[in-house]
Amino acid sequence: MPQKKLTADSNRAGDLLKPHLNKIIRGDSIEVMSNLPEASVDLIFADPPYNLQLGGELTRPDNSRVDGVDDDWDRFDDFASYDRFTRDWLNEARRVLKPDGAIWVIGSYHNIFRVGATLQDLGFWILNDVIWVKTNPMPNFRGSRLTNAHETLIWAGKSKETRYTFNYNALKTANDDLQMRSDWTMPICTGAERLKGVGGGKAHPTQKPESLLHRILIGTTNPGDVVLDPFFGSGTTGAVAKKLGRHFIGIEREPNYIEAASKRISAVKPGAKDDVATTPSRRTATRVPFGTIVEQGYLKPGATLYAPRRKHEAKVRPDGSIVVRGADGPVQGSIHKMGALVQKAEACNGWTYWHFEEKSGLKPIDFLRDKARRRLKTES
Repeated sequence: MPQKKLTADSNRAGDLLKPHLNKIIRGDSIEVMSNLPEASVDLIFADPPYNLQLGGELTRPDNSRVDGVDDDWDRFDDFASYDRFTRDWLNEARRVLKPDGAIWVIGSYHNIFRVGATLQDLGFWILNDVIWVKTNPMPNFRGSRLTNAHETLIWAGKSKETRYTFNYNALKTANDDLQMRSDWTMPICTGAERLKGVGGGKAHPTQKPESLLHRILIGTTNPGDVVLDPFFGSGTTGAVAKKLGRHFIGIEREPNYIEAASKRISAVKPGAKDDVATTPSRRTATRVPFGTIVEQGYLKPGATLYAPRRKHEAKVRPDGSIVVRGADGPVQGSIHKMGALVQKAEACNGWTYWHFEEKSGLKPIDFLRDKARRRLKTES
C-alpha cells in the first residue's frame, strides 16, 4: 500500500509540474518554489548570490574599471540576513525534490561554507564537493591576495537514504576510462559563449560555462529528468538541459536576464532521443547473480576461476558458489566472500577480481554478466 500511494503522489506531482516545464518563471525564487508541487523535481542546480561584500569600485592597474558583481541581487545587510535567505530557499528546494533527488550548489569562498553548513542543518546528505579549477581566472588586480582561481560545488542528496542518480560509467567514459575526480579543470565563460547585453557588455556577470553544466547533467541526471534552477540568470542550465534531452524549470526575477536567457534557449536545437543516451550505470542495470551465469551455461560446474596474475584459483560449483584453498582446507562461498578471503581483505568485488580463461587470455567474469544482461534485455 505505501508504494502505491507513493506512485500515485508522484504521478500527481508530475501532472501539476507539466505547465512549468521548459519555461522561465519570473519571480522570487523562494515564492515561486513554494508554489511548485512537492517531490516533483529530479535535480536542482543552484548558483545563488555569493554575497561578495564588495566595497568600492575595483580597477585594473591602468585604472580601467573591472566589470565585477556589484548588482543589488548580491547585496545583503549582514551574514545573518544572508543565512536566513539561504535557509529559506534551501527549505523550499528540499521540499520540491523527489525522495531520490539531489542538488548542486556552486559558490565562492564568500558563501559556500555557510551554504554547506545550512545544507547539513536541513538534512541534506553531502555526497561530494567539487573544485572547479579555472584555466583563465580573473587576476587579483590589487596584488593583495592570491588569485582566486577556483569555485566550489557541493553535490548533496535530499537525505542520507536518497538513492541519487550517478552515472559513474558515463563520467568514466568521458574521462578516457579513468574515474572522474573531484577537481574539474575548465575555462570560465568567454568568447562567443558569453552573452552580450546592452552596449556590448556582459549580459550577466557570473555566467557559467556550458561545459560545467554538461558534466553535471550527464553525471547526475537521465534523459527526461526535470532540472530546476532557482537562480536562472543567463540560462546556462536550460540551454544544456535542452541539448541533452532533459526538462528544465528556470526561476529568475530580473527581466533583462530573462530576455537574454529566452533568446539563447530558443536558438538551441533539442537533443534527439537516440543522441542523448549515455553509457548505462551499473547501479541501474538488471541484477544478475553469479548463480545465473552458471545456470545459463556461461560457466560450467567445475570451471576454474583465476585471481589477477593467476595468484589464486577457485572452482565453480553448481549453485554459483566457488571453492578456494584455505589455511585449513577447502572453503566454499560466494565470489565476493572468497575473493576477500584469499586477499585477507574486508570486502571484494568478485565480478572484477575473478577471471575466466579464453583463447585470448584471462577475462573478468563481469564480461559474462554483461552478456547475460544483454540476453535478458533481448528476451524481455
